[in-house]
Amino acid sequence: MESKARLLGHPVHQMLVVFPLGLLGASVVFDLLALGMNFSLMAVVAYYLILAGVVAGLVAAPFGTIDWLAIPAGTRAKSVGAMHATGNVVVLALFAASAWLRSADPGAPPALALVLSFGGAGLSLVTAWLGGELVDRLGVGVSDGAHLDAPSSLSHRDARPLASGGSRTIR
Repeated sequence: MESKARLLGHPVHQMLVVFPLGLLGASVVFDLLALGMNFSLMAVVAYYLILAGVVAGLVAAPFGTIDWLAIPAGTRAKSVGAMHATGNVVVLALFAASAWLRSADPGAPPALALVLSFGGAGLSLVTAWLGGELVDRLGVGVSDGAHLDAPSSLSHRDARPLASGGSRTIR
């Protein structure tokens, strides 16, 4: 099922999700560095990574919603997509709450802020798996003409298998 929100032939949501995942994941690494090295600047970096990650997640979400709305009701993909989306809303809420708790002194986050971030990171692994399930197993966001020798998405040609024989044609 092709994505409804595409840029240069590829799903926008799949392009954007790398940013919140990377930024929020990196914030946990910097929190761990802050704890391990007793270096408050690392916690400040984590704080700003969280802020950027939450914003990036809010930018990616509408494009995922557009694709989810196009999934037929009653399918496994629709329910997996709903779990993926709900989980990601919780992830963003956990990180946003962590940022709020840190805001008074980003260099010295309270323990609850760290617990929320670490919990959000753990949950993001589950929601990322669900996203992978949607794309890799259920074909959500995959071009209808996808195959191992498909032309570039930047070309105006679209190679698709013929219904009656299995050989490809370019139209």
